[in-house]
Amino acid sequence: MSRLTPYFLSLLLVLTTLGATAQILQPTKLSAALSTPTAKVGQELDLIVTARIDDKWHLYATDFDPDLGPTVFTFTFAKSPAYELVGVPKSIGATKHYDDIFKGNVTYFEKTGRITQRIRVLQPGPLTITAETEFQSCTDVDGRCIPGEETLQFGPIEVTGAAAAPATPAKGSTGAVAPAAPAAVAQAMPAPANTAAAPSSAPGTPVAEADPVLSSPAPAVAPAAAVAGTAAATAPQDSLWGFALAAFLFGLGALVTPCVFPLIPMTVSLFTKGSANRREGILKAVVYGVSIIVIYLLVGVLVAAGLGEDGPNLIATHWLPNLIFFLVFLVFGLSFLGLFEITLPHGMVNKIDAQADKGGWGSIFFMALTLVVVSFSCTGPIVFTILSLASRGQRILPIVGMLGFSSAFALPFMLFALFPTWLKSLPSSGGWLNTVKVTFGFVELMLALKFLSMADLAYHWNLLSRDLYLVLWIALSGLLGVYLLGRFKLSHDSDLPHLSVGRLLMAVLAFSFMTYLIPGLFGAPLPLLAGYLPPQSRRDFTLAAPAGPPVAPATTVVGCEAPRYADFLELPHGLSGYFDLEQAKRCAKAANKPLFIDFTGHACVNCRKMEATVWSDPQVLKRLRENFVVVALYVDDKKELPRSEWYTSAYDHKEKTTLGKKNTDLQLSSFNMNAQPYYVLLDPNSPTDAAHVLVPPVAYEDNVSSFVQFLDAGLARYRQQVAAR
Repeated sequence: MSRLTPYFLSLLLVLTTLGATAQILQPTKLSAALSTPTAKVGQELDLIVTARIDDKWHLYATDFDPDLGPTVFTFTFAKSPAYELVGVPKSIGATKHYDDIFKGNVTYFEKTGRITQRIRVLQPGPLTITAETEFQSCTDVDGRCIPGEETLQFGPIEVTGAAAAPATPAKGSTGAVAPAAPAAVAQAMPAPANTAAAPSSAPGTPVAEADPVLSSPAPAVAPAAAVAGTAAATAPQDSLWGFALAAFLFGLGALVTPCVFPLIPMTVSLFTKGSANRREGILKAVVYGVSIIVIYLLVGVLVAAGLGEDGPNLIATHWLPNLIFFLVFLVFGLSFLGLFEITLPHGMVNKIDAQADKGGWGSIFFMALTLVVVSFSCTGPIVFTILSLASRGQRILPIVGMLGFSSAFALPFMLFALFPTWLKSLPSSGGWLNTVKVTFGFVELMLALKFLSMADLAYHWNLLSRDLYLVLWIALSGLLGVYLLGRFKLSHDSDLPHLSVGRLLMAVLAFSFMTYLIPGLFGAPLPLLAGYLPPQSRRDFTLAAPAGPPVAPATTVVGCEAPRYADFLELPHGLSGYFDLEQAKRCAKAANKPLFIDFTGHACVNCRKMEATVWSDPQVLKRLRENFVVVALYVDDKKELPRSEWYTSAYDHKEKTTLGKKNTDLQLSSFNMNAQPYYVLLDPNSPTDAAHVLVPPVAYEDNVSSFVQFLDAGLARYRQQVAAR
């Protein structure tokens, strides 16, 4: 029976992997068109791309943060003095949706899609424009994602009139083509396609963006006054409501700070006792509350208008805004802890207060403004927190955030004017107010680390590893718990004669959060915080006792050459292996082991799920470590190959210049497959193609037993081939 086992396993794998039969998928088809076939020199027109998308697939659009994971639809236009780009590509009728996996908003098309790019023609004569596109299509059915690239031609365009001088290119422009947002238009080699999971099945909201008048120029910047009126039509309702609710809760929290809470009964009494009748007092309180909302809403409008088209993307991806946010949050956090107090200039406060003392209905607005200014030391950090989080998303979010915050902030002034007897139920001011402020301080310090981490990851500074990040969060949450138990006091704290139930419950929450974080130091994935923690690149803590002599460094196979690209790529779970197929084949031959080829991607969520739930299983990990030489081939890595290794593919006749494009070409040309993850078991002495695989390759397979059978069948087949040689 033991002799039949390899054949049985091979047969079983054939039956269980029929669904993984290699195939080239093309779920998205593109076509090119013009808004008008003729134009005069200096006139603007639109290049139009229409996408036809297979059922149950979707195509990612142009206008979301490229660092989230999915591939943004990108253009690379051929340089020409005959035209220049105007603005950035526009996704018409795309769906926006907050993706829980990527922790951000993505946009995509289903069934059909339309993308336009405005240009300005500069020279007379016939003009044909060539653009290289890169995009990504995904399906919710099984999580597959397919990278795509296509060359499109627009034209010819008949251009008449005298030649016009091109506009002065913006900073960063190359040649005559004006630069656009890096997420959508490139002037050099386009970024390789990533591999990512599809958005979750929760329904998104179609963007109600009107189709532009294609023959007329679009305004460069939307007027600030129009932002509040039009931006709401271009935002997903689910994420807006969620953010508005979070901002509302922030507003309620701001009410119970030392700068605001004592002012509530005093302000309400001014309206109730200083008015001719109760109706007038209620009306003044309502005007006062509405004034507060208007003031904060104006702040949101100004921030939204100041962001511009590319502001959210710049803030989300550039190191400088993230570093500034880190420093500001650090300062605000220390201020909340009592190190110093942040206040606005006294001259400003006095002038506003003088306007409030003049009386009349107009003075009520200045009374509201006085409250906003006087309470700045407590509310300023909270408002900045909302605005900084909002500025990393859509332009409408600062307005939504300020509307939610100010509504909660203004609510008690109106309610207590309507029901003045409720004032008697308010707790008296005391040391508990400073406790709330200190709690906010610890939260601000924890948020500061998130911004530092974003800059650190984007630019590979290696300042804040996952373990150091966790250590700091554990320390801050632990200190908060100890503080809430009254084990130490800060500068503005009063004596604590006894521990209240509320304070005890808050301490329990702080210690619970700290306890949840601790296993992350030893490799636990902490799924609730997956979008907020740096990736696990190394482990500074381990519970396992060292066994035997020190092992070779990670990714270095004992007895084989050192792997290329190990300075920025690594295998999960401390596995040794390679990132270059030829190196891996040489090592596998020397070690007399079969190859385990992992076609993967940095942004491939299903790849990470396989590594976290299947590869981590002791049965799988033992086999990968002992029986195979592992090679991970990233199809989306942007590392440029040495010039001597550039080549033109026999598959698509395009030049391959990056590591990712080389690996994508290998998967397409050798295995007729373009989706990831994709696992191939191969005899290193055989050609690298689908005809010589040891067993049928496997795509996403989250059943550990099936994956173990796949590995065992491949190993058994390899040993048969070795014995037969």
